[in-house]
Amino acid sequence: MMAFVSTLKLHHHLRQDTRRIIAAASSVLILTCAVVVGFLLIAVWVSSSASSPDEEEEVLLLLDSNTARGASSLDNAAPLAVGAADVWRVWNSAQAGIRRGGRDVDSNAGEQVADKENEEEEEEEETGPSAGSRSEELSAADSETETATSEQSKSSTQQDLRQEEEEYKWKSCAWIGAQNYVPCLDNRKSYLSRKKVHTRFERRTLEWHCPSEAAAAATQQQQPKCLIPLPLGYKAPICWPESRDQIWYDNVPHQKLVSFKADQNWMKKFENKLVFPCCGGTQFKDGALQYINFIQRVYPEIEWGKNIRVVLDVGCGVASFGGYLFDKDVITMSVAPKDEHEAQVQLALERGIPALSSVMSTQRLLFPSNVFDMVHCAHCQVHWHGDGGMLLLELNRVLRPGGYFVWSPTPVYHNTPTDLEAWNQMIVVTESMSWKLVAKQYNSNEAAIGVVIFQKPKDNQELYETSCRVATSSLPFCSEVDNADAAWYVKMTRCIHRIPVGARSQWPAQWPARLMATPTWLTDSETGIYGKPATEDYWADTQQWEHVVQKLYLQGALGINWTTIRNIMDMRAGYGGFAAALIKQPVWVMNIIPISEPDTLPIIYDRGLIGMYHDWCEPHSTYPRTYDLLHANHIISSITNKCNILSLVMEMDRILRPGGWVIFCDEVELLIKVEDIVKSMHWDIMFTYKIDNNSEQLLAVQKSFWRPDPSNL
Repeated sequence: MMAFVSTLKLHHHLRQDTRRIIAAASSVLILTCAVVVGFLLIAVWVSSSASSPDEEEEVLLLLDSNTARGASSLDNAAPLAVGAADVWRVWNSAQAGIRRGGRDVDSNAGEQVADKENEEEEEEEETGPSAGSRSEELSAADSETETATSEQSKSSTQQDLRQEEEEYKWKSCAWIGAQNYVPCLDNRKSYLSRKKVHTRFERRTLEWHCPSEAAAAATQQQQPKCLIPLPLGYKAPICWPESRDQIWYDNVPHQKLVSFKADQNWMKKFENKLVFPCCGGTQFKDGALQYINFIQRVYPEIEWGKNIRVVLDVGCGVASFGGYLFDKDVITMSVAPKDEHEAQVQLALERGIPALSSVMSTQRLLFPSNVFDMVHCAHCQVHWHGDGGMLLLELNRVLRPGGYFVWSPTPVYHNTPTDLEAWNQMIVVTESMSWKLVAKQYNSNEAAIGVVIFQKPKDNQELYETSCRVATSSLPFCSEVDNADAAWYVKMTRCIHRIPVGARSQWPAQWPARLMATPTWLTDSETGIYGKPATEDYWADTQQWEHVVQKLYLQGALGINWTTIRNIMDMRAGYGGFAAALIKQPVWVMNIIPISEPDTLPIIYDRGLIGMYHDWCEPHSTYPRTYDLLHANHIISSITNKCNILSLVMEMDRILRPGGWVIFCDEVELLIKVEDIVKSMHWDIMFTYKIDNNSEQLLAVQKSFWRPDPSNL
């Protein structure tokens, strides 16, 4: 008995000693945490003190819609102000959530709510080191409560997911060619029976042909809820700049184009990759870069990357010309139709090169007038002289006054009867438009390269005084009511648009100064898109996005790994401030100006950026899986009264690559619906942040590789 009592006393003393040890350890742990927090606060204070005087008190995250609606500067804006410590907390919380596999971060409550879609990851997390360290600080009762709460949360989340899946019954699109489906541009018949077409009217079959607004409204609610399947073996794309030279074959499995262009060495299949030789293409036998240098030697005024910044490449093939112009600080809009070559633009985008599926036929290109510094056509199969030069007149519309047309097909350097006839007809058309032939050269020592360079008149005086044009009554001036910038479903017309009078006809500042230079034709007598004088609006937008991108987007708060981001689309671009803020990153941005918004696309081009018009009530003309990031600033609220949110999110899913991101900033109640939709598609909610008194929200989501089970069709 005494031995038993002694044992109890010993056990009691051991328990007391254990408690003392635990208490001491807890004290040390608390003290250590306090020291760490102290150092972090000092670091934040030092960082805050190093900021500009306007930022001493707080870091301004200009995500507030009030700023976009007319703030003229960072000082007098009415933005969301987040203290430096709060910014650190939000960013740190976001990073912690990302490390745990995808979490919501509610900045108002400071809570992290786990995304429960993957139960296996959660079970690993519960038994991980972090969970173990917390359990040492919890009593047995607290542990039981935590476990019960966790199980209840799991059950609740699983129930929510079942409800979402019940509401959005997704299936995989199952028709032939669905992996590469482009709505309004192709269908099963065109996929199975695509023929080679040449004349302008034959090429109408390759034009954008979405249904009318009335027909779309009548069928929108009946749109099938199917998601574009992935090609078999699809994997995360190769990153830039390696992607310029090689891509995964399984991502764009088009063996036909490899064999079709085998004699021109466009690309080759090597094991599980498509390889794009540096010395390939119709005109690039010594390499695209040599061809680019040859053009500047022929006409030194070109000055790549200074005088010439924005180029349109027509009939681009796989866009090697535009891909290598990046080395010269030139950005190229490469366009080609979805014709017998089938996948040119898709291959270009997979390589990380700007490209657009478009055909020159009966409708205008989706660009404003007088914006491209140069238009290039190597061996494009376009009959420029046909239909009285109708297609060349369209190039004249989009070419900047004083801009250049660089042409290098066989009529430039061959003397066959067919080539001579095409050359003579081309000269007739260009002279009738007052284009000057400023250079022509053939160099047999450089893989038989030949090139001719025309220049558009710089002003109306040059246009009027060209005797050949005045004498040509068959090519009249366009009517004054013909808006040269109108492009959405606008038919081409056989006429010459007058050159804008005044500052709009002036050449922009040289690159890179033009990126931040206010366009000379933008004046304070005009009202900007956010309600302030135009130049004030322009600068407020520029400063806003510079601040947001540098202080938030690029700092890891959203969880984006920017080394995997190359192709970006700004779905509602405004003045192009978002793209301008990313200019030092190895990315490019397709700036979209919705047709319902004020037309700021000429400003974007004057800055040395690229973009196009679009109506987000319709699908986009790009191929599936072609963009890494979509920037959706108030795009949802801009379409709610006109079209369906579900249809737009489905289109985002089609455009976005698996692993790609969407950054939303919009009204909270609208983004609640968006969250429901993307969760039903198994996307990850990576970051949420309420702003503007909780009426608006910043939401970052990442698309997963999940696709509906094809057996459930």
